[in-house]
Amino acid sequence: MTHADFDTDSLIRSFPLASVIVGPGERIIAANEPAHRLFGEDSVGRHYITALRQPALLDAIEAIYRGAERKVTQYLGRETDRDTRYEVTVAALTINGNRGVMLTFVDQTAIEDAEKMRRDFVANVSHELKTPLTAMMGFLETLRGPAKDDAKARERFLSIMESEAERMSSLVDDLLSLSKVEENERIRPMETVNVIGLADSTIRAMEPVATAANVELVPKFRTEHLILQADERQLQQVMSNLVENAIKYGASGGVVELSVSDVEYVPQLRARGISIEVRDYGEGIAEHHIPRLTERFYRIDTHRSREVGGTGLGLAIVKHIVNRHRGRLRVTSRLGEGTAFTIILPVD
Repeated sequence: MTHADFDTDSLIRSFPLASVIVGPGERIIAANEPAHRLFGEDSVGRHYITALRQPALLDAIEAIYRGAERKVTQYLGRETDRDTRYEVTVAALTINGNRGVMLTFVDQTAIEDAEKMRRDFVANVSHELKTPLTAMMGFLETLRGPAKDDAKARERFLSIMESEAERMSSLVDDLLSLSKVEENERIRPMETVNVIGLADSTIRAMEPVATAANVELVPKFRTEHLILQADERQLQQVMSNLVENAIKYGASGGVVELSVSDVEYVPQLRARGISIEVRDYGEGIAEHHIPRLTERFYRIDTHRSREVGGTGLGLAIVKHIVNRHRGRLRVTSRLGEGTAFTIILPVD
């Protein structure tokens, strides 16, 4: 910018991004509201070194004063309880014929967080696949060598390999399911679904699993018809997933209940809703685990989860399906008394 005179305050207030102007005297002469949140209300009038502080940022400003036209650097901040990262464009600015500097801050925190999530996700998937693959490769090597003529060992190893292959297949299925759910999350489903009928078919489908675990499945429906606009397959997946989890991890209680009822008004949704609740009376979940249950690959007991065939993705899938249906998921639990997963879906 080369104009000799302009109103720096008006200029900088018009910028939506955090912006700061350092004048020819090396003091901050203007900062907008987003910048005040970063550096404080008293930053205007201070020398840029005392206000901005971070070496990389100071070096970029000094380079502009020495003749450079533009530099890009990073600024690390802190907002409430989280770290933030900004990409800062530092550019020369002519003010009344003298050289000044303008800094513009672009918040990169969300992008950094998304990239970290991607890296963590890839690392977790790799780990989940590597464990069974390593086991299977070890068994294959043994079967070709020491156990080549040992029929009993061969049968035992093949059985374990089958179990590991099933585990990998379940993981791949859940990964594909999660990908599809995320892809369609912004598209609201429009099918007409009888939630009671869907819950009843879930009970029937899960009966063999419950019987094998010595668990009684108890349906609790107040009516025969509750109609909802939903994705039938996804809603079935939610119910099956929650019921299966309750059987696997709450079997010690001996009973799993699936309740469906209408709710006259849900304040959080500002609409009438349908409540779907899966409750067990098992050992319960410690309070500090509850906020993280829907994170991908988060497990309360990693060894036990793998023993019962858990992939660590089931509740993440449930969360995304509930989000797609504009609903709410609530988890309540008491140690020794059991756990309830409640989903409220809007009707209107």
